[in-house]
Amino acid sequence: MPFIDSKVSVKITEDQEKELKSRLGQAIALIPGKSESWLMAGFEDDYHLYFRGDNSEPMAFVEVRIFGGSDREAFSKMTAEITKIFGDVLGIAPDHMYIKYSATPDWGWNGSNF
Repeated sequence: MPFIDSKVSVKITEDQEKELKSRLGQAIALIPGKSESWLMAGFEDDYHLYFRGDNSEPMAFVEVRIFGGSDREAFSKMTAEITKIFGDVLGIAPDHMYIKYSATPDWGWNGSNF
């Protein structure tokens, strides 16, 4: 039950969104027990972001939320992959991205909790 939510300062075309979704779907498997079949992804483009007091460069804030425990090694691999994906697709430099991870023991779906 992963959810990847992103806020980016650039406009995302439909083709770019599909590529992001597809590549994030592949990347989520870097976290043990997670797969695209349970992945939900959200994209907010043209988001007003400032980093170091400036907004002249493309930037992103990405959140990865998962059900279960955390795995720092897997998260590290995921950070490298997310950085590559958003760089390749949207031209966002690695030093203009923050990626946040959250793991929870409680996750609701289909009218009940896991």
